[in-house]
Amino acid sequence: MFESFGFENTTPQQASVLFAILVGILFGLLGQVTKFCFRRSLIGDDRRLAAGVWLMALAFAVLGTQIAVAFELISFADHRFMISDLPIAAIAFGGLLFGAGMVLTRGCVSRLTILAGSGNLRAALVIVVFAIVAHATLKGVLAPLRVALGSLTVDVGNAISLANLPGGALVWSGLIVLGALAIALRSGNGVGALVMGAAIGLLVPLAWVGTGFILFDEFDPIAMESLSFTSPAAEGLFWVVASSSIPAGFGVGLFGGVLIGALIASVTFGGFGWQSFETPAQTGRYIAGAALMGVGGVLAGGCTLGAGLSGVPTLSLAAILAIVMIGVGVLATHAVLRRTPVGQLSHG
Repeated sequence: MFESFGFENTTPQQASVLFAILVGILFGLLGQVTKFCFRRSLIGDDRRLAAGVWLMALAFAVLGTQIAVAFELISFADHRFMISDLPIAAIAFGGLLFGAGMVLTRGCVSRLTILAGSGNLRAALVIVVFAIVAHATLKGVLAPLRVALGSLTVDVGNAISLANLPGGALVWSGLIVLGALAIALRSGNGVGALVMGAAIGLLVPLAWVGTGFILFDEFDPIAMESLSFTSPAAEGLFWVVASSSIPAGFGVGLFGGVLIGALIASVTFGGFGWQSFETPAQTGRYIAGAALMGVGGVLAGGCTLGAGLSGVPTLSLAAILAIVMIGVGVLATHAVLRRTPVGQLSHG
């Protein structure tokens, strides 16, 4: 569709950066105001409220994405989530590591990116360490681990997508949407919070359709992408240090947009303030958590947004397994830390 716009000096990739910045700003604004966070929805003091917003977002992400699929605007047939050889060991182990890292850093990558935009230097350091370790797992010294675990696969055939199971996409997406809405509407959130949660969810299909349909150009194709922070964090870091040789893509624009959106929201509505580490032990815990998320995010195939909020709407079994294992990692690590002296360091 992109070629029909008649742009002569703008490529689809360049346009995707501008589009991603807009999507990122919206996510940063909404995420800052709602304190959108998967970890918080599981173990936070206000987890019922947080879960309500997160599930409202998931419901609308699934609904919007599947409507786009039904109207044949996009297709996930060739997407990486739909490879029949399921790398079950990598997803399971990576999900557990990512969940553990979230507990140690008190937030997933998307939440920490928003916090970094509001002046939290702890979160900023975590993002840098996360990006370095993620890149090392993708293409560096930790790549052999990724390859080894990725080779342990299970052929699930067509069952890789819920859409191929009895009932089809309509039934399975309907069950997810109705289940998520039922919990969200009983979470105790006000109308405003739920509406903003729904708006966050709609950014997922907006990004899928934007990159997979509106910006599609068969002569200069770009990847179909949505909200995700594992690859974008790594791409963003290395674009900053080598922008003359590494062109920006959707991920770089998204990452930058979230920082801008969070900054605008925190300054406008209050919440901006410089924050740093209080003790060496706290610094070590955050760095360790960042490293675990860097490895885990790559092995699992995405973070709580990439595999969760954006992945589940594709009805991919791999994405669903990833977000479930991330949740298990969060709950297990939280339970362990509460029963050990180390757990005393998990506050702050």
